[in-house]
Amino acid sequence: MNWKSKIITASVTATMLMGSLTTGALTTPASAAAVENSKVKVIWGVNLRTSPSSSASIVRLVPKGETVTVLQKSGSGWYKVTDSGKRTGYISSSSKYTQAVKGNTTTGSGSTSGSGSGSSTSVTGSASVEKVIAAGMKYWGTPYEFGASRNSTSTFDCSSFVRQAFIDALGIKLPSDSRKQGAYVKANGTVKTNWKNLKRGDLMYFMSYKGSSASSYSSVNKSTAKITHTGIYLGDGKILHTYSNAGGGVTISDISGKHWEYRFLFGGSAL
Repeated sequence: MNWKSKIITASVTATMLMGSLTTGALTTPASAAAVENSKVKVIWGVNLRTSPSSSASIVRLVPKGETVTVLQKSGSGWYKVTDSGKRTGYISSSSKYTQAVKGNTTTGSGSTSGSGSGSSTSVTGSASVEKVIAAGMKYWGTPYEFGASRNSTSTFDCSSFVRQAFIDALGIKLPSDSRKQGAYVKANGTVKTNWKNLKRGDLMYFMSYKGSSASSYSSVNKSTAKITHTGIYLGDGKILHTYSNAGGGVTISDISGKHWEYRFLFGGSAL
């Protein structure tokens, strides 16, 4: 073998060796054995679902910053996990949503952190809120339609509007109606029954209209009242929502001293 052949052979051998150490060890999806009982941190809010399918029912939104325990990989795109509240379900194994906790054996989740699809790590909670509000504001004036299609943006009812804002801004699909969205928010964290304690971007839930004065609602047990309306709190006593064409379709309303204040049941974050 001449010296040129030796160099080529050495180069090929080195390339194969480095490939086995870097590509195989750092960037290939983690095997079920590697991820079992390891921890991953959520770096972008991700839906916890009842089965490994994007059409499966949502248990809750696992917020950014929460650490979950991976029980096993399920197929090529899902982890079966246990969240901080000991609920078991399935989340996407995409590096967009999770990152390996330092010291764990799993490698797939954090392999692209800080590059490409991992750039979402720079999105903070407040930035996410602003994205949702901006997404909602672009539909200003869109006509109201009760029972509007969830597959169209030509008209909205209250819950389809809120849902579309989250889809456009963050790719998060909230439940399709206001009552299920309210249950989703309750499951996601602490809710507030005084609207003045809400934060910008929190979702608000209301009971049916009974009159324009506070006395019209004085005998109502709000803990059992049914949700009939929802919207996005903007802060400064204002709500972004839609409730009728007479009201202007998608619009902003004042809360204080209005029937919205008297009808308010609870609110909280979906992030």
